[in-house]
Amino acid sequence: MIYPSRFEEKIGFEKIRELIASECISPMGEHFVSKIRFSSNVEAIVKMLEQTEEFKQILQFGKPFPTGDYLDLREHLRGIQTPGSYLEKEPLFDLKTSLRTIAEVLTYIDKLNQAEFPRIKAMTEMLFFPKEVYESADKIIDDKGEIKDNASEILYEIRKKIASKQRQVYKATKKAFELAKKSGWIPENAEITVRNGRSVIPVKASDKRALHGFIHDESATGQTAFVEPGESFEINNEIRELENEERREIIKILTRFTDQLRPYLNDLFQLYRFLGLIDFIRAKALFSIKTEAHKPVITPEKKIELHDARHPLLLLAHKAQNKVVVPLDLSLDSNNRILVISGPNAGGKSVCLKTAGLLQYMLQCGLLIPVKEESELFLFDRIFIDIGDEQSLENDLSTYSSHLLNMKYFLRQANENTMFLIDEFGTGTEPQLGGAIAEAVLEELNHKKSFGVITTHYTNIKIAAEKNKGMMNGAMLFDSKEMQPLYKLQVGKPGSSFTFEIARKIGFPKYVLQNARKKSGDKAVSFDQQLQQLELEKLKIEKKERELASTESQLNNTLARYEQLKKSIEQSKKSILEQANQKALEIIESSNKAIEKTIREIKEGKADKKATKAARDKLASKKEILKKRGTPSPKKNNTQKLETIDDDKLKPGDRVTIKESDIVGELISIDGEDALVNVNNVRLRTSFEKLEKSNASTKTSTGQYKSSRAGIMHDINKKAANFSLSIDLRGQRAEEAMSVLKKYIDDAILLNIKEISILHGKGYGILRDIIREYLQSVEEVHRFGDAPLDMGGSGITRVSFK
Repeated sequence: MIYPSRFEEKIGFEKIRELIASECISPMGEHFVSKIRFSSNVEAIVKMLEQTEEFKQILQFGKPFPTGDYLDLREHLRGIQTPGSYLEKEPLFDLKTSLRTIAEVLTYIDKLNQAEFPRIKAMTEMLFFPKEVYESADKIIDDKGEIKDNASEILYEIRKKIASKQRQVYKATKKAFELAKKSGWIPENAEITVRNGRSVIPVKASDKRALHGFIHDESATGQTAFVEPGESFEINNEIRELENEERREIIKILTRFTDQLRPYLNDLFQLYRFLGLIDFIRAKALFSIKTEAHKPVITPEKKIELHDARHPLLLLAHKAQNKVVVPLDLSLDSNNRILVISGPNAGGKSVCLKTAGLLQYMLQCGLLIPVKEESELFLFDRIFIDIGDEQSLENDLSTYSSHLLNMKYFLRQANENTMFLIDEFGTGTEPQLGGAIAEAVLEELNHKKSFGVITTHYTNIKIAAEKNKGMMNGAMLFDSKEMQPLYKLQVGKPGSSFTFEIARKIGFPKYVLQNARKKSGDKAVSFDQQLQQLELEKLKIEKKERELASTESQLNNTLARYEQLKKSIEQSKKSILEQANQKALEIIESSNKAIEKTIREIKEGKADKKATKAARDKLASKKEILKKRGTPSPKKNNTQKLETIDDDKLKPGDRVTIKESDIVGELISIDGEDALVNVNNVRLRTSFEKLEKSNASTKTSTGQYKSSRAGIMHDINKKAANFSLSIDLRGQRAEEAMSVLKKYIDDAILLNIKEISILHGKGYGILRDIIREYLQSVEEVHRFGDAPLDMGGSGITRVSFK
């Protein structure tokens, strides 16, 4: 149930409906758009959302979907239900082309993966495609919409005779034309022409009786007559008879085809309904892509949890102007069901209210909404709104009276499954009395446990929200220094209307403002300003804290990667040295054998034994030196001496060293397998297994860490300064492009980049497929796909990292 009757117009859904309809290919899809209705049926809504979500994946990541010839033949098919009737030539051509489209759509869906697209594939399970009907239509009519000559043997013979007779007519007319030309009966530069579907000769009016034949027409001046030669006249009459036979045969062919078609009418009705439904789902998917919409979590728990919510119409308008929409975060649950939003005019209160209402309504109409996927929404049975002016001269209804009638309806119909939205609650009458009625209405709606969002400037309503359980205040933040709204909702405290500040900004007379300030009381104005400014400062501090936490996390990740890289390099170095020394030992062994042989020969030759022994000792000495080089020795450090103590004895407060590095710090805490270490006032999270106890002096370790950290940060800053958020691989060979891309992806991961664009062009899609195959193997990649159509489409791959 929704209220009032103009609900969709007031909430902005009529425009949403128009935009979705504009994405449809056919009137069939537009008809489904016009039938969009509010529902609280969980199963039906989930089905519609998942169908749209799956089709969105097809449009973004799949092959092009068939979009040609979405024609609706159902009206013509209804007309041939009576035996003896037949389908005309033009509808038959439309039937053939639309059946071809349906076959292409069914084939496309049949090739989809069941696990990834269960909802779309389920749509085709009960459909039957009459292949013989399409084949018969294809035999009868060609791709230009004409009945084929071989549609029947009789038709073929008739058309063959017509062609022969037409050739005879041409010869006879040509012969008569040559005769008339020689005789001088034809005006200068005249040629054979056509009148009443017959070939005629233009003859001078004075000579029209000289050429035996039938006069069809005269020129405007009456000086020229158009004569059909007598010989061709008779042949043309025969052609007319043949054409009548041709039409009768075509009707017989169409009647036989229609008789063959009639048993499949119910199947065809279902196929055309399916085609319209596919068009509708495709249109919803296209709209969701443009509005960056997703499927939120539908929860049985009564709550509304919106994260990064944006008004779809505002989002599209801002995109067109290259502006950014400030997202909305909103949370309502059983403890805080009603949100009272206050703040300055033009600060975003009404947009906030309409965003919450429109997104809830869109969801319950089966549409994806522009929020984060982790957002959660309960499906309400009733949604009521009171927005805008309902003043009516015909019904003698004032603005305030219309508001009261709405409140009356709310109070009668609202229950615990109701969501209500009220803009500028209590306005339209004397403030004190209007505020009192508004407060009483709000308390009653709260008593009924309804959910709602209202906007107001009234202080008594703000106070009521503060003191009553189930309600809470919220403020649209305003920068009192810059004098501009921030369009951000802050829940917990009421907001100021900034009446004096806004009046001063627009140039209101100062002496009038001073007088107004005295009447309102300086303390009240000052307190209001201080409260809002404190909230603003609090917001800035929270933002800085988040930035610092993010930077610290990034630094920890970077240091861990550098430690791993350093360890890898050391292992590689050790392996290379061992291999080199081993090779040297082999060479020495080989040389030793050669020398031994030489010595043996010397002995046999009775050479000097002392000289032989000296040569052998020298060679043995060299061999021992190479062996020692091949054996790794313990690493020595002249600046500090480390004592390794059993890890189990480590406790907070100990001086520790991170293994495989020179980093020394103080152990702050131990959390399972992780440990937090303070290094030069920077908190570093690392694995507990990497720690060992150290007696190094603070001065030395700090200096070493500073040096290590400075080098790392220098490398990171240099990479960050030169890093581009897009890379152009067009024109490169696959091997060359992949080499460049892999280094680019590594740098992006190292620098904690969230999103990049890879420009590879369209072409045959070979480079695109290779790139995406590689991206699937990168663990840090969260998702990837085509860029939006207005930003390059399938020629660019957008990549998001975890």
